[in-house]
Amino acid sequence: MHSKSLFRVLSVLAGMISLFLLLMFAFSLIEREALRIGISFIIPAAAGIIFLGLMLFITRKDGKPYLTNREGFLFVTLSWITASLLGALPFFLSGYIPSFIDALFETMSGFTTTGASILTKVEDLPRSLLLWRATTHWLGGMGIVVLTVAIFPLLGFGGLRLMEAESPGPSVDKITPRISGTAKIFWLIYVGLTVAEILFLFAGRMPLFDAVSHAFATMATGGFGVKNASIGHYDSAYFDVVITIFMLLAGINFTLHFRLLHGKARLVLKDPELRLYLGIFAVSTLLIAIDLKNHGIFGSFGKALRFAGFQSSSILTTTGFATADFASWPWASQALLFFLMFIGGCAGSTAGGIKVIRIFTLAKMALTEMRYLTNPRGIYAIFVNGKALRKNVVYDTAALVFLYFSIMVLSFVIIGLGGFDITTSVTATLANLGNIGPGFALVGPSSNYAFFPWWIKLWLIFIMLVGRLEVYTVLVLFTRRFWRA
Repeated sequence: MHSKSLFRVLSVLAGMISLFLLLMFAFSLIEREALRIGISFIIPAAAGIIFLGLMLFITRKDGKPYLTNREGFLFVTLSWITASLLGALPFFLSGYIPSFIDALFETMSGFTTTGASILTKVEDLPRSLLLWRATTHWLGGMGIVVLTVAIFPLLGFGGLRLMEAESPGPSVDKITPRISGTAKIFWLIYVGLTVAEILFLFAGRMPLFDAVSHAFATMATGGFGVKNASIGHYDSAYFDVVITIFMLLAGINFTLHFRLLHGKARLVLKDPELRLYLGIFAVSTLLIAIDLKNHGIFGSFGKALRFAGFQSSSILTTTGFATADFASWPWASQALLFFLMFIGGCAGSTAGGIKVIRIFTLAKMALTEMRYLTNPRGIYAIFVNGKALRKNVVYDTAALVFLYFSIMVLSFVIIGLGGFDITTSVTATLANLGNIGPGFALVGPSSNYAFFPWWIKLWLIFIMLVGRLEVYTVLVLFTRRFWRA
């Protein structure tokens, strides 16, 4: 194993996280916050910079770092763990989250864009910690390894494999000859959409700090807010509509955004995953709005549609924002939202979950098998977007979904061993494995995760990471074959 290359690239990532921590330190000075807040950013930043400097010195005579496929999986997993450990220190050292496990939970939830929180009163945090909380979302949304590849093309042949190990979806679309160029384009689109949302929210008179924080969380499909009541605090139809639209945009494959910017709108609109994604959103919104209106939850169908659309978009894209306590909605509406928790957004987006393209592929595979049963002599292929899928892609999809559900069932049991009810156990699992955030029962939108014992929080931290890194990247590290020379 190329240990030097592994730790050298890992140190580069730690150095980048340190730069953002230094920015938070500068912001704390501007806000004239207590000295201990600034120090809580300086210490982890210094640790990251020292690590970077040490590794650059040790490897100063080595050539360009190179990682094999096996080392790439280890690097990606270690990257997210390293970022979360460094990122947890400001919460812990400042004293606002006294337990390091709780601080790590909050930070891993941020970087993986889960949005599950142990904080009972978000508004009690200093603004620099709130901004850091939102920044962990934003960095994790597009991917910290993708950012490393974009800014520091030091990875040689291994760059594509690293992006594939981190990025959500079956594969990474290489839209430029160099993978570093693809990473830069994705990040530029991501930054552009973030700025656009900030401007729209600010134009609606949301305070600039709130607009930046919520735009970071929206485009990352994260869900951390700066108010205890989340987006419901503002009680604004304008903000609800803007955030709903940008949540949907964040849940779309960024390759489609790239094609749209190059005038290929017709090609984008023909994409089967996008059509199914928008169809699921539209049907869910309509059915929930009808159910809410029929039960008299809202006075008008327009208001019911507004809340239904926001919550459908929030759960489908795994953002986790809330404008109402949907755990108190009628059972049919809750069932639809529960169904959306299994799906997630599109491949190549910032959303979590199983992904629409995998649901689409498995549905086509089931239909193909039924056709084969009625006519065993026929030769059938599974077509997606006009192209026949290779068998290994179909098998990979089926295997990943199997592992996803296996971890899900195991998690139901582990949380249940803590004495929690089935609804809490199931939805806490779905919310963390799918990187959604809120669930139902004890982990509903008006609750948090502070009540769980430390060992369940550690488990939830683990499944957050498994869900964000698409299962294989983390689980492969637990196989005996991986560690063989």
